[in-house]
Amino acid sequence: MSAATQPLLETIEPDEPSAPNEAPSGNINASSAPRQPVVLTPTSHADGMATNASDAESGLAGIFRQSAHPVVLFFLYLFRSAAIAVYILCGFFTDNYVLSTVFVVLLLAMDFWNCRNVAGRRLVGLRYWNQVDEDGESYWVFESRDPSRPANPIDARMFWIALYAFPALWLALFIVSLLKFNISFIPIVVLALVFNVTNVIGFTYADRDAKQRWANAAASGWGLGMGGIGGQILAGAVKNSVGRVFG
Repeated sequence: MSAATQPLLETIEPDEPSAPNEAPSGNINASSAPRQPVVLTPTSHADGMATNASDAESGLAGIFRQSAHPVVLFFLYLFRSAAIAVYILCGFFTDNYVLSTVFVVLLLAMDFWNCRNVAGRRLVGLRYWNQVDEDGESYWVFESRDPSRPANPIDARMFWIALYAFPALWLALFIVSLLKFNISFIPIVVLALVFNVTNVIGFTYADRDAKQRWANAAASGWGLGMGGIGGQILAGAVKNSVGRVFG
């Protein structure tokens, strides 16, 4: 089978290369029979890493154990949770409105930068930014990882949950502020919504752009193997399905 017609699923690589298992250390009895040499063989994925979402162990410890980037995942939830916690609990520790606002805005800015530049790139292989050309026109730029190296399913699932769940929490806090007529804290909640919704829109469109490019690449590979006819059929089917889902 030629490289052009080889199925994509057979060329998928793990998110992180696995390290060979080390032999356990301990006392060796000199009188025991000599052991056979141990032959180490590479595995297809890292030990303990889930290959799909259904393999995930229950509980927080299981999630971090099977994550390919547990530190990145931890800080993603740390910044987002800390911003909401400081906003809710600041009134119990200080009456200084300016100090509370500064802490919440700092956490929101750190979360926005971390989500866009670190967490999105490491956990789901996506990144976006806004660029202005020489004519002064602004447009979005999207980057995505090679589809032959898919993201860890645990990392991807937890990333999208954080991306969509926390804006919903800030929206609930905005409604509560309106009902309580707490006008002084409404600008903070609005700023939090702007930061979070911007990341939602950016990563949603980046994911859509990556899927369309993957569909075009798959169609091109099929076309090379089928003389162009199969590529046209596959391109039309995939583009139509992507358009229905993300259109």
